[in-house]
Amino acid sequence: MTYSVFSHVTLGSNDLQRSALFYDAVMPVLGLQRVPKPEGKPPAYARPVVKGEGFELPYIYIYSPFDGEPASVGNGSHLAFQARSAAEVDRFYALALEHGGSDEGAPGIRAHYSENYYAAYVRDPDGNKLQVVCYL
Repeated sequence: MTYSVFSHVTLGSNDLQRSALFYDAVMPVLGLQRVPKPEGKPPAYARPVVKGEGFELPYIYIYSPFDGEPASVGNGSHLAFQARSAAEVDRFYALALEHGGSDEGAPGIRAHYSENYYAAYVRDPDGNKLQVVCYL
């Protein structure tokens, strides 16, 4: 197993079924799959272990808030996924918009970060801000 400093990331959702449809569509672009879980458990996504069984850390969990209050997004926060190519960034972005996400910044070079920083930004159906980035 590859060591990661992160165990998992949790994103809040007000509609787990809608979120699952969104994440089931976009995560495979980055090589992540839904982790098999018992019926009724919230969706989780991770990269399968290359040799052997199981999944690598970190996991991305989609949960309804435990306190019963509506899920809300953090101002100034987002989750960034690393893609292997500009084509993956483009595909993730297109699938996100196709499956209920909204545009927060079309794919392209972000020269204010670096001349080879290619990224796109979307919001998932619950408003969580996601970035997908690669280095050209």
